[in-house]
Amino acid sequence: MLYKYLAHDNEGNKREGTVEATSVDAAIRAVKNRGYSVISVDVADKKSSLLSSLNVDIQLFNSVPTKDLVILSRQIATLFEAQVSPLRIFQLLGTEIENKELQRVMNVMVEDLQGGSSISRALAQHPHVFSVFYVSLVKSGEETGTLEKTFAYLADYLDRTYEMTSKAKNALVYPAFVIGVFIIVMTLMLTSVIPQIAGILIDSGGELPIYTVIVIGISDFLVNYVGIIFIVLAFVGVLTWRFLQTEPGQRAFDELKLALPYIGDLNKKLYLTRICDNMSTMVKSGVPMVQAIDVTAEVVDNLVYQDLLQEVLADVKAGRSFADALAEYPEIPGVLSQMAKVGEETGSLPEILETLSKFYRREVYNAVDTLIGLIEPAMILLLGLGVGTLLASVLMPIYNMTTTF
Repeated sequence: MLYKYLAHDNEGNKREGTVEATSVDAAIRAVKNRGYSVISVDVADKKSSLLSSLNVDIQLFNSVPTKDLVILSRQIATLFEAQVSPLRIFQLLGTEIENKELQRVMNVMVEDLQGGSSISRALAQHPHVFSVFYVSLVKSGEETGTLEKTFAYLADYLDRTYEMTSKAKNALVYPAFVIGVFIIVMTLMLTSVIPQIAGILIDSGGELPIYTVIVIGISDFLVNYVGIIFIVLAFVGVLTWRFLQTEPGQRAFDELKLALPYIGDLNKKLYLTRICDNMSTMVKSGVPMVQAIDVTAEVVDNLVYQDLLQEVLADVKAGRSFADALAEYPEIPGVLSQMAKVGEETGSLPEILETLSKFYRREVYNAVDTLIGLIEPAMILLLGLGVGTLLASVLMPIYNMTTTF
C-alpha cells in the first residue's frame, strides 16, 4: 500500500513524499531508514493505492534471486577492500551485473549517491530487492566505518540462507513431481480408459464388486462434471489465495505450518535458525540489541514468531534481559534461552547465537534428510495402492467373466 508522510530531515527541513509499505508501522520504519524524523504517516488516496498495487505486482515479476544478491554482496565487499569509492563501485556493478532488475537498481542507486544520499538510504528505496535486515546492517556499517566487513557478513548470511532454503525446497521437488504425475495418470485413466471398459462390464450383466462400482462411479462423475470440477477448484483456489493475503489468513497459515506433524517441527527449527542467524550477524556488526530484535521480528517471515519477538522487544525496552524475556514463551526451546543467558552474562551473546544458529541449521538438514528418506517409500506405497486398486477393479470382473464361460 502507498503511504504519504511528513517528516523532518537532519537539518530540520520539512520533507514530504510517499513510501511503499505493508502497514503504517512498516511505513514509519521506511521513512526513518531514509534518515528522517517522522511527523505523520497516512494512507495515500485510492488512486495512488491502485497504482501502488500495480507497481508491487510489477516488482514481484522483477524479483532478484538470493543467489544474485550473494554475488553482489561479495563483489561490493571485495571492491571496498580494494579502496574503491562507493560511487565507483555501484557504477561498475551497474555495467557488469547480468540480472536486468538488479542492474536497473544499481543505476538508480548511482543517481541517488550522486545526489548526496548515503548507501543505506539508497538501498532502502528498493525494498523488493533489499530487506530491512540488509539495509539496517549496511547503515550500521556506515556508522562504524566497516562497510567491507558488513557486506562480507551479508554475503555469508545470504549464502547460508540460500543453501538452507534450497535444501528444504529441493526435498519437496521429488514428491511434488511424483504426486503430480500420479494425479494426471489417474485422471486420464478414469476419464479415458475406464469409461470404455465400464461399458463392457455393465453390458455383461454380471455382478460387479463394490470397489469396481466405486471406480466406475468416480469415472462417470469426472467425465460428466469435469468442467464444473475445474471451475470449483479455480474458485476455491482464488478464495484461498485472497484469504492468505489478509492478516487473519496469513496468521492461520503460519500457525498451521507450526502445528503440522513433523513438518511443524522442521519449520520451528527453520525459524529458530533464522532468528539466531539474523541476530548474531546484526549484533556482531554493531547493531544495537533493540534494533536487532525489531529487524529480526520483521524478517522472520512468520507472524507467530514476529509477535513473540515484538513482545520480547517490549520487555527488553522495559529493562528485562533478552534471555529472561525469551524464556517466557513455549515456542522458544529452553536450551536457547539458557545459552542466551550465558552469552549475556559472559559478553559473548553474538558467538552464542552463532553457535545456536549452526546447531539448528544442522537439525534442519538432518530433518530434511530424514523426510526425504520417509517420502520415497511412502510415494512407492501410495503409487502401488492407487494403481493396484485401479487395475484390480477392472481386471477382477474381467477374470470372473472369463471363468464363467
